[in-house]
Amino acid sequence: MEETAEGTKLWCGAAATMVWLGGWRGRKAAIAGLAAVAVAQLVSNGVCKQLAHRPRPPREWFPHDEVEDRPDSSSFPSGHTAAAVAFTTAVAPAWPLAGALCSVPATMVAIERVQSGAHYPSDVAVGAAIGLASAWLTHRTPRLILHHWL
Repeated sequence: MEETAEGTKLWCGAAATMVWLGGWRGRKAAIAGLAAVAVAQLVSNGVCKQLAHRPRPPREWFPHDEVEDRPDSSSFPSGHTAAAVAFTTAVAPAWPLAGALCSVPATMVAIERVQSGAHYPSDVAVGAAIGLASAWLTHRTPRLILHHWL
C-alpha cells in the first residue's frame, strides 16, 4: 500500500478514474480531491515536517524488514495520511459513493504508516487532522473569496 500511496499516485489514479467514469460530478470530485491533497502536502511536508524534527519510531519496536525502507525525514506528521484523508474528505461531498470507496484505502494507508514503523500513532492522527482541515479549506476558499471580493 505504501508504494501505491507514495507521491500521491493512488489519489491521482483515483482522480483520473473519477474524471473518466464520473462525468461532471467526477470532474468536480477529482478537482476538489487533488486541490485538498496539494494543501495537505504543503502543510504536512512543506511546513510541519520542516518545523518538527521528530525521529521515526525505534527500529527495535518492529520485528519485520519493512522498517528498513522508511524515509529519513521527520516522523511528524504523516504526509501520506494527510493526503489520504484530504482527498477522501474533499471528494465525498461532490460524489458520496466515491468518497465512501476512497475511505477504504485511506484507512489502510493510515494503519500501514504505524504498522510499518514509519510513524507513531500521533503522527497519523495529526496527519488526519491536517487532511480534514485541508479538505474544509479547499471547499470554503471559493466562497470566502467571493464573499470578501464581491
